[in-house]
Amino acid sequence: MVENKKLNAVIFDLDGTLLDTLRDIGEAMNRALKSLGYPTYPISAYRQFVGEGATVLAEKVLPPDEKNKDNILLLRDIFIKDYRSNWKIHTRPYPGIEELLDALTLQRVPMAVFSNKPHYFTKACVDTFLSRWRFELVLGEGEGCPRKPDPTGALRIANSMGRAPHEVLFVGDTKIDMETAKSAGMRPCGVTWGFRTRDELLAHGAAFIVDHPMEIEAIIRFLEDR
Repeated sequence: MVENKKLNAVIFDLDGTLLDTLRDIGEAMNRALKSLGYPTYPISAYRQFVGEGATVLAEKVLPPDEKNKDNILLLRDIFIKDYRSNWKIHTRPYPGIEELLDALTLQRVPMAVFSNKPHYFTKACVDTFLSRWRFELVLGEGEGCPRKPDPTGALRIANSMGRAPHEVLFVGDTKIDMETAKSAGMRPCGVTWGFRTRDELLAHGAAFIVDHPMEIEAIIRFLEDR
């Protein structure tokens, strides 16, 4: 990791970072599980299941003796079909996100989104809930790059913004995001309002931990002035 360098671009994770999507995801998956006769979960349990894409989510929630390729793909496809119709019922930006995006826009800081959510849903969420702000690039799973923590997508975004990796703050709420940032040579910033714990973020290399979105703007301003 490169220290004492200016930061002048931000890549955001989506679920658990910009948008609170947990209830819509959990309810859609519970309906998919129920349709196949499998046990369902409390919505809070999905905090530990999400973050690695729809296929991994389906694998995680299946009973141990049902985890085979056919069942995983079947459950995933039922979930995606349900979620396609029900993805924006409860989903909203987290408190303070709109204020943060306004501040970064005013400072002309380039912003992008990189998610393990399927690309269609990633774009739909950004277009529906975050259309007031300009994102240089929005990438989701299946859009020509491997899922996080592979750094390919993050590096593609940095290149599209004309930024070196060490100039980019990578903001997310899970160990996957911290590992992606480190692999890409970016500065990892963990948020505590999302789906995982502060301890997980620190254990996987977070250079910064923030409890409110506007702390991200403060980090950018501080390091720009160094």
